[in-house]
Amino acid sequence: MSNTQYRESSEIISELSENDNNTENDISRLINDPETETSTASSALNQSFVNDFDRLNIEGDRINRYEDEVSTETVPRNDMTATNTSLSTGTVTNHATATATVTATVTPPSDINNTRVSTGSSTIAPSVTTDDAKLRKREIVRKRERAILKALANIERSMEVDLCYVLDCTGSMAGHIAAAKDCILQVTEYIKNTNQCIKIKVGFCGYRDHCDGPSRLQIFDFTNSYEDFRRNLSTVPAIGGGDGPEDVLGGLDAAINQLAWNDGTKVLFHIGDYPPHGKRFTTMQDEYPDGDPNGLTAENVLQKMQSENIFYFFGKITNYTDTMIEVFRSMVGEFSIFELVGGDPIELINKFVAATTTSITMSVSLTSTIGTRRNLSQQRIEINNTIPNWITLPERKGVTLCYFIPEDVSELKNERFYDKKNLISKSYRFKIAEHPFAAGVEKYAYYAIGTKYVPPRRMVMKEYLRDATDNRFEKYLESVEISALTSYLTIKFNLKAREKSISSVYFLRVNLVRATFDGRTRYYITEPELQDAEFKRFNVNSGVIVEYRPVLEAFVHFTYEHTDKYLVVSDLQGIEFPDQFLLTDPAIHCIDPLRFGKTNLGRDGINRCFLANHRCNDVCRKLGLPSRG
Repeated sequence: MSNTQYRESSEIISELSENDNNTENDISRLINDPETETSTASSALNQSFVNDFDRLNIEGDRINRYEDEVSTETVPRNDMTATNTSLSTGTVTNHATATATVTATVTPPSDINNTRVSTGSSTIAPSVTTDDAKLRKREIVRKRERAILKALANIERSMEVDLCYVLDCTGSMAGHIAAAKDCILQVTEYIKNTNQCIKIKVGFCGYRDHCDGPSRLQIFDFTNSYEDFRRNLSTVPAIGGGDGPEDVLGGLDAAINQLAWNDGTKVLFHIGDYPPHGKRFTTMQDEYPDGDPNGLTAENVLQKMQSENIFYFFGKITNYTDTMIEVFRSMVGEFSIFELVGGDPIELINKFVAATTTSITMSVSLTSTIGTRRNLSQQRIEINNTIPNWITLPERKGVTLCYFIPEDVSELKNERFYDKKNLISKSYRFKIAEHPFAAGVEKYAYYAIGTKYVPPRRMVMKEYLRDATDNRFEKYLESVEISALTSYLTIKFNLKAREKSISSVYFLRVNLVRATFDGRTRYYITEPELQDAEFKRFNVNSGVIVEYRPVLEAFVHFTYEHTDKYLVVSDLQGIEFPDQFLLTDPAIHCIDPLRFGKTNLGRDGINRCFLANHRCNDVCRKLGLPSRG
């Protein structure tokens, strides 16, 4: 992808950065696309929007929403399911797009001119300034802080990881048993260097076949002594096995029920080259074509695994397990597949290390995510990831809104900067798919196109999952507030980074879209669709580093220092290029717990999710950032 393919995200920023003296004055240009400037006045906007905007009281509505949300901010651990949301090796989905592999050619993100809405001055409800209102706000802050402490306790518990290898130990598997034994020290060293808050215990369940009698299963319970684990695996021979299928269900069942799992993050990494017994899994010669002779079924084994919140990953060696994978996915949804083919021992160990570390960091990031899957289980909606036939869909009309980017840290910190007076609006035309192509922790994601362009621009429009606490308009404005804030921080970071030949960091600018159709007013967050590039998740707001990139960890550190310890930007996900990162959907921890939504874990989140896990790297030092670990 060239820089010209996302002018606002890269080219304009580059232009501004070349002349530091003009950067502060010209910063608002970042949200203006010269091609789209018109003389559209606010009086020409849809009257229902004008009325809606006139009633909007951002500060008052936000206080009301946080008061409503505070009782549902944390989720009991048994509300979480253990189904993975990644599709395949190297593809990690984000909270905005869930099970979709997000790829895209980036088109200019902005579709807004410099027209400000003038349908009423910024109105703060009088009650906000009364003594009673101040007491109410302080009480909401106290409740929010208590909810944050519970959330952080859940996060810290999630850092306690039980990793169980479930391994076929028949005659063909000697190399894989050795690789499991020899990779563990590398895995733990990597985790210690990138995620020092994660503590790992490792266990083992080896299975063979029913004809192998007492040696059919071989189990070692969890231990934090990696030398003990390696010594135990040295006693596991690759022997036995009769026909092609093996006692897969027996091995999984034993691992789930006979090991002493803790209440943290539970990871089951299954490696095998042949499927379970039964016609549903294979057409090869099978001494038990009706299935497991002990009465185990895939349904009851996998249901038990899910009920225990155990994350399942599979190491694939042959195509004989393809049908098993399909059957398992039909029961538990998507899970990650790692290719573990290879005769070279060193190569195989490296594959084991990569697969194991990815399994651990992905599982911890999901376990530690606040509210994971609660809303998805409550709201059933049809998912369709097929790009629609745009010709057959009706064109919708609406209004887009975004904020001017702050010019300095004082504006960034000033909550009242993000009020009506600094909003930019424009009429908007679009088409949107009938059903979302993905559902994440907080949002549904829909394919869409902006129809005012020739050719139409492909977009993604995201809609918050609805619940009883929604204040619709204000909640979406919070997302565009975060977009304006992170755009400011990337400009400041990139000015320093360019001087030191450090890769740049950009965020896609997002806009709020308000439209009324089918008898209902709807709000969306819209951004360019990403195509033809691998989407990665680098870290999450719990502090877990999924894919370590020194530049991005230094960027998080920079946001903390540049804002005078006011906030950190985290939950970094997006596309990596040779000399830059293009990111989307960040989260923010801020010392003000009544900003930036549920994923803001406040001052304690900064201390326990960022500072406790951060180790300064060479990029931090090149940028002259104070040492933080």
